Amino acid sequence: MNFVFISPQFPRTYWNFCDRLKKNGVNVLGIGDTPYDALPFELKSALTEYYRLDSLEDYDQMLRAVGFFTFKYGKIDWIESNNEYWLEQDARLRTDFHVITGVQADEVGRFKSKSGMKAYYQEAGVPTARCHKVTTIEAARSFLQEVGYPVIVKPDVGVGATDTWRLDNEQDLQNFFASLPKAPYVMEEFIEGDICSYDAITDADCAPLFESMTVWPPSIMDIVLEQRDLAYYVAAEMPDSLRRLGRATVKAFGAKSRFVHMEFFRLTKARKGLGEIGDFVGLEVNMRPAGGYTPDMMNFAHSTDVYQIWADMVSANQRLLPERGEDHFCVYASRRDCFSYQHSHQEILDRYGKRIVMCERMPEMNVAQMGNQMYTAHAATLEETEEFIRFVTERV
Repeated sequence: MNFVFISPQFPRTYWNFCDRLKKNGVNVLGIGDTPYDALPFELKSALTEYYRLDSLEDYDQMLRAVGFFTFKYGKIDWIESNNEYWLEQDARLRTDFHVITGVQADEVGRFKSKSGMKAYYQEAGVPTARCHKVTTIEAARSFLQEVGYPVIVKPDVGVGATDTWRLDNEQDLQNFFASLPKAPYVMEEFIEGDICSYDAITDADCAPLFESMTVWPPSIMDIVLEQRDLAYYVAAEMPDSLRRLGRATVKAFGAKSRFVHMEFFRLTKARKGLGEIGDFVGLEVNMRPAGGYTPDMMNFAHSTDVYQIWADMVSANQRLLPERGEDHFCVYASRRDCFSYQHSHQEILDRYGKRIVMCERMPEMNVAQMGNQMYTAHAATLEETEEFIRFVTERV
């Protein structure tokens, strides 16, 4: 099996995907823009060959790279980056090289458009926030008469909380339209709730081989805009209600043979037409693993290896790794260099000791969302999880 992995060097831990593929006997061919000598040893060891480009944005260069691998190694069986940013390009390459083990160019729209996702959620029986495609300020005011302030405006196609705003009043609305970007935007009613993700690895029939729940802060947007400290956790268990909705959403979207990250609101305030406190409401679907080091946190929380489960899905369409039966919370908390905190770095290490499983500086490109310095730890209970977050993030 020939597997072309796009940008295998980012995020840093993605070398694990390549490593597990190699262990399963897969021929792993990397395409990236990082010089070969700058790749980590673990990634070099996992790759059969690496093709460096000046820019992954240049589709002609990408075509030549995949064409070279096809000429040298034969037909390509998989093309994947596991990265939201390259989702459309991955699909285009699959279509051009007749690789049928993933989303095709004419299918990728349903995974990228936030407004387009609504129909698939409806098919799955999952309630979603009311949505309006931004056109004119008059049309927006008509929508606001239905849902009221506040509302969220965001790119119809976008990654994370980039270029997302909350509008609280008429002046905010006017300011938004005064500088309306050229890209298509959507406006959604504001939902009060926690964000809980259904994370899964699915087989070729959309059945889950692995499932997990991660609980995120209500607004990544506020973390970016207001420089708050990011803290979130992988839960030890998943509510049955989220499991049912997650599986139904996977089926509706046809999310087969993938690592998926599907976000839901867990209502903290009842909303007419959507549900009561504690009910789940669909937010958006991402056809890739959760961001940052979250896959590693899943490993720590569930005593497993999601990289191996994913590689087994690719090579055998089944889970070969047994369940281990030990589930914990795994919690991430970060700090920003521009603030002062109650507890020193050393105090955190002294207090939590061996419970800390990761502790490092974040890459510059992730700082806006994830902070400068991160700490990730095991926790036995939700109370211990919340206490860890308070200890790490309490400011002077």
